[in-house]
Amino acid sequence: MTIKQPATSASSLYPELLRYLNEVAAKCDSIPSDRRADLAKVADYIRDRLSKSEPARLTFICTHNSRRSHLSQIWAQVAAEYYGLHGVETFSGGTEATAFNPRAVAAMRRCGLKIVADHPTAANPRYSVTTSDASAPQVCFSKAYGDPPNPSKEYCAVMTCSQADDACPLVMGCDLRMPIRYEDPKVADDTDFEAQRYDERSAQICSEMLYMMSLV
Repeated sequence: MTIKQPATSASSLYPELLRYLNEVAAKCDSIPSDRRADLAKVADYIRDRLSKSEPARLTFICTHNSRRSHLSQIWAQVAAEYYGLHGVETFSGGTEATAFNPRAVAAMRRCGLKIVADHPTAANPRYSVTTSDASAPQVCFSKAYGDPPNPSKEYCAVMTCSQADDACPLVMGCDLRMPIRYEDPKVADDTDFEAQRYDERSAQICSEMLYMMSLV
């Protein structure tokens, strides 16, 4: 596949983050064809919304809003910035609220993102995620998918885990419900492979979000 070049504005990203994105974007051709087809449907939704000068809102949903949904929310927003797409807004939520898992936070930091918690010892901290010194932060914390600041209408619901996908056959208010499932890195918690598994899942999600945004 032809690799779409990043926007000129991407040069303002943190250097380590930009290197990571360039490396991951170069490997997007390894995404299986069936997953590409699903990602293309979300890209079509985004393109249609933006063509009407309307915001393209994506809410990534998993059970606890602790790992995969946050990784997807963050990488989708970063990918939109990487390709210079304006009007894309990303969110995440769960069927219940817990906390953004520190292992997932650590994996994102290893990619070059700056992530700061407001109250690190809180049960459900709010994390400010930035891509450059000039960028506005994404504020990430665990919440149910219908809770503020998540949209209640005119959005695409992306189901990132099988449990949430099965538990929510209908997602109220969404224009499009698209299952794009990921294996939970939680299976490696407290093992010698913990960091490796989180990095692998983060890289997979980053690759697929970059591919999706490159189609818009």
